[in-house]
Amino acid sequence: MSRVLIVGAGLTGSLCACLLRREMPNKVKIVVWDKSRGAGGRMSTSRCPSSAECTADLGAQYISATPYYGQIHQSFYEELLAHNVLKPLVANVEGMMKKEEGLRDFVTPKGVSSIVKHYLRESAGAEVLFEHHVTHIHQKGAGWEVHWKGGVAEQFDAVVLTMPVPQILQLQGVVSSLIDKSQRQKLEAVSYSSRYALGLFYKAGTQIDVPWAAKYIANNPCIRFISIDDKKRNLDSSYIGPSVVVHTSVPFGVQHLEDTKEEVEPLILEQLQKVLPGLPQPISIKFQKWRYSQVLSAVADCPGQMTLHTEPLLVCGGDGFTHSNSDGCIESALKVFEVLKSSL
Repeated sequence: MSRVLIVGAGLTGSLCACLLRREMPNKVKIVVWDKSRGAGGRMSTSRCPSSAECTADLGAQYISATPYYGQIHQSFYEELLAHNVLKPLVANVEGMMKKEEGLRDFVTPKGVSSIVKHYLRESAGAEVLFEHHVTHIHQKGAGWEVHWKGGVAEQFDAVVLTMPVPQILQLQGVVSSLIDKSQRQKLEAVSYSSRYALGLFYKAGTQIDVPWAAKYIANNPCIRFISIDDKKRNLDSSYIGPSVVVHTSVPFGVQHLEDTKEEVEPLILEQLQKVLPGLPQPISIKFQKWRYSQVLSAVADCPGQMTLHTEPLLVCGGDGFTHSNSDGCIESALKVFEVLKSSL
């Protein structure tokens, strides 16, 4: 039985684990490592410290399926809808770009990280470990020795890397020597937007009186998007308390990327009061820096994955190898799975 390590518990990694479990249940032992404290990656959902049911999506806000991907990924959408992980977006989102004909938007009643958690649950038997920050990969015999920060190195027969491309390039050990000149040029050309997000949590009974559930802000130097998350998901927040999500603009994120939380958070809150004067005082605030937010330029001429070594297998995937949305992650997971299936 082959021992496969998937680095990254975001959508690509969790779906890879699910596909391996469903189609190769007796051939692989699946291990998933993520450096964060929970699943989701950029599909991150944060919880209010005093009320676990009050949540805020700090990463992806909703899922959009084009007619093309709605058809070729139909089985994935049907599964998530059947399990009530997704439901149609019916709330009012102001400032949304004109929709492509046939485009369908979905929200996640339990937070956007519930998509990732669904696929991890479907990977029954997989060993999923958080706060495992991979630092080094070395070839050892017919497999890989993988080191993580503060822990003991472990042996694997195949490794899948699904973290942002710059983090792949930062890995110590054999990875750098395996990347040829052409691959390195393509990987180094990948670019991401950067931004900050705040999740503001309120006590039960708090009223946030705006005529929309989410809004794109066009004329503020700091704030680009605001969501009243319970309204966005069409939930009754009267007994759990509402939450507000604020995403900054990319220029603001780039300008303040190396600043501290103590420097950035007051700037965002000051601008939020200008956009929403009279907004009540939250009981808790979650601060999130997205150094790698959305893919601006993906790996060129890439079929959703990049194989760095075949025996033993070392393969990279994620939206940096396709395009930056849920369908890009699904597309990459399918391509990575094809490589794993043919190799193992």
